[in-house]
Amino acid sequence: MFTFGYVSIVGKPNAGKSTLINTLIGEKVAIISNKPQTTRNNILGIKNGDNFQVVFIDTPGIHPSKNHLDKFMMKNVRTAIADVDLILYLIDASKPIDEDEINYIYKLKKSEINVMTVLTKSDKIKKSEFKADIEISSLQNKNLDQLFKRILDVLPKFESKNYVYDKEYFTDKPVRFLVAENIREAMLNALDKEIPHGVAVEIIKFEEKDKITIIEADIVCEKNSHKGIIIGKAGKTLKIIGQKAREESEKLLNTKILLKLFVKVEEDWRNKPSKLSNLGYNDNF
Repeated sequence: MFTFGYVSIVGKPNAGKSTLINTLIGEKVAIISNKPQTTRNNILGIKNGDNFQVVFIDTPGIHPSKNHLDKFMMKNVRTAIADVDLILYLIDASKPIDEDEINYIYKLKKSEINVMTVLTKSDKIKKSEFKADIEISSLQNKNLDQLFKRILDVLPKFESKNYVYDKEYFTDKPVRFLVAENIREAMLNALDKEIPHGVAVEIIKFEEKDKITIIEADIVCEKNSHKGIIIGKAGKTLKIIGQKAREESEKLLNTKILLKLFVKVEEDWRNKPSKLSNLGYNDNF
């Protein structure tokens, strides 16, 4: 029998969704930082085997909507749980769980979709008292084999092999998107406080040559003061961001990269549907 199905990974910001999907796939599908709302788009991570193909959907963390970008992110979550075979709801073991989240989980469990609750970060001091279906640690690879076996048990079975995606693919996203995310990840890890949430990345040039790929990208921020912080004194911060993003992208493309970054100010871009659309965020709310 062949197993195929879609699995949405859902939970609050910083619940460990991106870390789990990267670990399960064995490839860097989603960027990771210790800041909430790192993931903005739904990203498919595809795990292939001789008798299975499991498509994981990494979703933005569930949070209140304050602007058009937030609304786009929450629409992605709703879309991701609408037509899947299984929802993995991740709960951060290192934080107390609140009543609203418990009620949301019970609401999901009353739906017609299979729901499995997963307590993450079990290697840390446990503060959540929620009784989940399974406890894991992605960083320590604790119970991940058991989790994946449970996932396979739930997903649909077919008489013949039914690879919906090419077996060589580990994500549905194009290389340009992944490079832009590497740049954004480098910013998330280099910058403090709220600035990273007010930035986006747009690839404006992607030219592949025999021995090198030339990439130019705009970093869009909301204020001139933010632009100065991103660039840093004598360009130091921007250089750090560029170096880290280039290193990660060279691993992805397996080639040398010439990366040029430019910082531009677009006030209140997170509330401008036309700008969001240009940056790859759907404006149909």
